[in-house]
Amino acid sequence: MAKNRILKVEKLDIVLVSQNDSDYISLTDMARYRDAERTNYIIQNWLRTRSAIEFCGLWEQLNNPNFKRIEFDAFKNESGANGFSLTPQKWIESTNAVGIISKSGRYGGTFAHRDIAFEFASWISAEFKLYLITEFQRLKADENNRLKLEWNLQRTLAKVNYHIHTDAIKENLIPKELSKTQISHIYANEADLLNVAMFGITARQWRDANPNTVGNIRDLASLEQLVVLSNLESINAVLIHQGLPQSDRLVQLNKIAITQMNSLVGNKSLKKLE
Repeated sequence: MAKNRILKVEKLDIVLVSQNDSDYISLTDMARYRDAERTNYIIQNWLRTRSAIEFCGLWEQLNNPNFKRIEFDAFKNESGANGFSLTPQKWIESTNAVGIISKSGRYGGTFAHRDIAFEFASWISAEFKLYLITEFQRLKADENNRLKLEWNLQRTLAKVNYHIHTDAIKENLIPKELSKTQISHIYANEADLLNVAMFGITARQWRDANPNTVGNIRDLASLEQLVVLSNLESINAVLIHQGLPQSDRLVQLNKIAITQMNSLVGNKSLKKLE
């Protein structure tokens, strides 16, 4: 059961709990409105009436596929007789009912689904039932407002976290614009030319900076970076055929890498592939 909530009705504290996504109200607490010393007697006195049995039986038939109707019919036929008595425990065990439950512990007692609890409240007093329903509705309204507030807070935090996340991605994944020294440097390996355009360093420089890391610079690249690297390979081949010097190709490849990474970061379609 979930955390107890309290309904304040006519100076009585009535416990409300949740079970299987439904609200159950303490009949024991409600019975104190009639007789604080004999709550069990009050509940049994109500449950033995034909109207109570018929109502509880109908509720079970509508909500409980495992309800034992034969046993229910036997109780209904016996109801009204002077010698007939029925405890909540006997009702639960005999009919496999779920609308009424027994709970032990500090806040123990007999609890009933709110539909049945309101019916019990009618038997106690029409005035009491009205106060109970009013308090119950107030509590549920407060809970709904709190849930809306929490949802809006979570939504706001999600937006903030999204921006923090995307900013972090941009800071760590978007290639930096190369310096004049990097541009003027001659790279013997065309693969390293692409590494510098994409990551800002050569494969050797990356290994020296990460001596204990398994794999190479491309093994640890993100999906977005690998996509851009593949594009850069094709573009570099075209630029080579055009006869562009390596330094000029490096400048163009670096600019293309920056542009494409900005486009790919946060791309929903690409994220589904990860």
